[in-house]
Amino acid sequence: MTSLLTLAARRVPLRLGRAVTSVSNQIRNISSTPLDPSVGLTDDQKELQSLARNFADNEFAPKMQEWDENQYFPADVLRKGAELGFGGLYTREDVGGSGLGRLETSIIFEALSTGCVSTTAYISIHNMCTWMIDSYGSEEQRQKYLPKLTSMEQFASYCLTEPGAGSDAGGLSTTAVKKGSHYVLNGSKAFISGGGSSDVYVIMARTGGPGPKGISCFIVEKGFKGLSFGKKENKLGWNSQETRAVIMEDCEVPVENLVGSEGQGFSIAMKGLNGGRINIGSCSLGAAQASLEAALEHVKVRKQFNQPLANFQNTQFKLADMATSLLSSRLMIRQAATMLDQDHPSVASFCAMAKLHATDECFKICDDSLQLHGGYGYLKDYKVNVYLRDSRVHRILEGTNEVMRLVASRSLLTE
Repeated sequence: MTSLLTLAARRVPLRLGRAVTSVSNQIRNISSTPLDPSVGLTDDQKELQSLARNFADNEFAPKMQEWDENQYFPADVLRKGAELGFGGLYTREDVGGSGLGRLETSIIFEALSTGCVSTTAYISIHNMCTWMIDSYGSEEQRQKYLPKLTSMEQFASYCLTEPGAGSDAGGLSTTAVKKGSHYVLNGSKAFISGGGSSDVYVIMARTGGPGPKGISCFIVEKGFKGLSFGKKENKLGWNSQETRAVIMEDCEVPVENLVGSEGQGFSIAMKGLNGGRINIGSCSLGAAQASLEAALEHVKVRKQFNQPLANFQNTQFKLADMATSLLSSRLMIRQAATMLDQDHPSVASFCAMAKLHATDECFKICDDSLQLHGGYGYLKDYKVNVYLRDSRVHRILEGTNEVMRLVASRSLLTE
């Protein structure tokens, strides 16, 4: 599989050479305005952004409402994205990954989310799984699983949350007991994106005593004895991806499917969540960007009292506030992504603050956009309601925003 551009080698996938150059103006001629998401980016980063936005405009946006309405998982479109490298954005190239940094990945997820937040969020979860196997798995695990995952021939889901252990990830109760050549897993995971649809599950289970140090990480394949799935959840948003419980009843997992060493699972999970928080914040940026673009178009043509809504000062001030919130959110997400690339010692608190700010503020932007649409915004004929519903859950997952406040406050109080 060909890979995306990297800043280091300036590679352009052979199949994309013409495509990249043909979308240089893809960001809707909004450069030089406060709405321009490419401000501050290098030329390479702008090309990545344009490539992702072009894909979102052509492959996601026309189908977003249909996927939402029919709760359809677009595996075929995801695999088209994998041909561009979206299946392993920050996975190493020898297994089909694109080898990008977290900042470039954030830029891509933001652009993709303008077309469909729900589908992009699933891609971000899939990427987190491929990264975990790439970073902590054995060479045998990397070569066995990652080529099929980066090509999205197979899909992956991340399994940490349990019915009784959400924010308290260290309190999970799923057990893994070693018996000869296998570990036997018992327990269940809740709210798993891709549950039932995915082929590979990266599962955290307890191999030792209580607390974080007793947790280990396993690769579990669909079809393993003892693995089953709950009913498909009926959700407010994120409808282009299935969500189910993942259930293990004497589930037999080969010992060679242990990722890293026993007791390393919680560390793997937390490092994964730092990136996951940046990823999901980036998806919120895309939802807000698209919602603000839609609001701008609407207020210029919708008339009240014989003049466009854009002529009213209240509308102008609202748009200014929305653009300011979007910019501050984008700057925080990109700073945290850069710190993640640098392995900065304070990265956890900065990722938490960026996720907190971006998901709160971007949801409000989506809500304000719906308000500016008036009654039209409440109709499913208009896309803004989908952005609103899909971005709401971002304030809950990858650590609730209440937990993000805990993470940030602890870093302040320990200085």
